[in-house]
Amino acid sequence: MATVPHAPADAPAVLLHRHGHVAVVTVSRPHRRNAINRSTAEALAETFTSLDADASVRAVVLTGAGGTFSAGMDLRDFPTQGRPSVPGRGFAGFVQAPPRLPVIAAVEGWALGGGFEMVLACDLVVAAEDARFGLPEVTRGLGARGGGAFRLPRRLPYALAMELVLTGEPIDATRAAGCGLVNRLAPPGGALDAAIGLAQTVAANAPLAVAASLQVVRRSPDWPDAEAFSRQDQWFDPVFASADAAEGARAFAERRVPVWTGR
Repeated sequence: MATVPHAPADAPAVLLHRHGHVAVVTVSRPHRRNAINRSTAEALAETFTSLDADASVRAVVLTGAGGTFSAGMDLRDFPTQGRPSVPGRGFAGFVQAPPRLPVIAAVEGWALGGGFEMVLACDLVVAAEDARFGLPEVTRGLGARGGGAFRLPRRLPYALAMELVLTGEPIDATRAAGCGLVNRLAPPGGALDAAIGLAQTVAANAPLAVAASLQVVRRSPDWPDAEAFSRQDQWFDPVFASADAAEGARAFAERRVPVWTGR
């Protein structure tokens, strides 16, 4: 069973562990409910940049320590550190420009404000049954400017997204799963293990095919239908011409597990 480290207050704010081809990134500020300050955002940006450059990593799990995903922006550190945003990467060092890798959120407890926006920047979501999500910005005279206001309607029905944004009230994981926001539910305390299992399933597939498929799915909502087929070719043409595509066909014919090389 994978466990999220319980780190002292002076420990690094971002931890990185490997499970084969899966990297687990943990925001480790449990004393602040994993709230994001500028230094944490910079550490996350550096971590994701390094993972993007590592060809052996095929999927990433993002989680929080201490039974909470993240309470969003650290208001206590805001006066001294400023907004926890990194130029070109946005809030938390990645919500504006997520990594090239598939990112799976493993959510325990609360994902509030910027914490929820971090979840919305991920590709897949695994949540404990008692997890809760919310964008309470309007209750503090603010707005969900970290992507929440425009990404939420892409993940939820319009009326429900509008309700969450305008009331600031949270949604529980069970309802979120029923609406398609959460991919898989896990028992309390089991979100990380379930997310790692899902990430390993993704990582077992052909790396080039996964990378191309990810980019097409991410980008295609902005494509006009008349251009979608031609636009996807720039991603899929190299995949169909790859050594991995030939290996997949051979492995199928020979009734064996394919050995992917990422070429």
